[in-house]
Amino acid sequence: MEIRHLQYFVAVVKEKSFTRAAAGLSLTQPTISKMVKDLEEEIGFPLLLRSGKEIMPTDAGHTLIPYAKAILQSMQAIDSAFADLRGGQQGVLRIGLPPMIGANFFPDVIQAFHDQYPGIDLQIFEYGGKRIEEEVEQGNLHVGVVAAPVHSKNIEDVLFIKDELQVLLPVAHPLANRQAISLQELKEERWILFQEDFSLHEVILAACQEVGFMPNVVCRSAQWDFIVSLVATKLGIALLPRTICKSLMNQNVCAADLMDPIIPWHLRLLWRQGDALSFATKRFMAMTQAMLFNNKESDGGEFVRQDQQSHQDHDRREES
Repeated sequence: MEIRHLQYFVAVVKEKSFTRAAAGLSLTQPTISKMVKDLEEEIGFPLLLRSGKEIMPTDAGHTLIPYAKAILQSMQAIDSAFADLRGGQQGVLRIGLPPMIGANFFPDVIQAFHDQYPGIDLQIFEYGGKRIEEEVEQGNLHVGVVAAPVHSKNIEDVLFIKDELQVLLPVAHPLANRQAISLQELKEERWILFQEDFSLHEVILAACQEVGFMPNVVCRSAQWDFIVSLVATKLGIALLPRTICKSLMNQNVCAADLMDPIIPWHLRLLWRQGDALSFATKRFMAMTQAMLFNNKESDGGEFVRQDQQSHQDHDRREES
């Protein structure tokens, strides 16, 4: 039995599809199918039910899953430990970034990190905030960034950017000349939201429900720039962070402050509780905070530097 057999099996279970698992691993579907078949033959039990639209684990598959994940996580820990011994010159760093956050905040950070540590393979996974939290908790990502409070007790996080949502409107909208708009005033509007796996989707719906209505959602997207374009066509209104609204050059949209309530948009770095952070993870987190804090004037949000004492306390816990 090889590690990659377990890796491919876990990927198929996670994606419920040989095709999607193969795409995520940059392999062909026949290759991953053969590897799983070889694993089944070695174990002596079928591990997957291949009938129906989705691939599901058999009883034997369910038995194997926790052991396979534990082995893979141990291998990742070994890789991280030896990467530290090499002084961070080699290794893998898996980062989860929502598309809007990645595109607007992290290109310079990623470029600077690569310049300083060219031997570290940076793997960027663009997911919504909910999935990023799940992937960090399961150990599939070393570090993630989300724009909502963290719900899992197995995750540690640090706030590094504070911002709030604004209302994005077509320039011809009756409220377009307003400096501030209450959420209640948007009750009858058509809304464009992020997709369900994005944390902003849940945050916005909860805020609307709190003031007594559910928005008339006409479209959902995973891309903030597409949402802006849809607002420009007068399809509906949207709520986006002030930082994003300030960067818009589109003359067919405008932004107003949202009030009653103000909806915060705070960015957090997350990592799994209890994990010994690798050299690469610690350096990436430090570089993220330092670079975004230094860009405070140009980005428009309030940037918060992590308490240095907490860094030292965390390092001491690792050493002990």
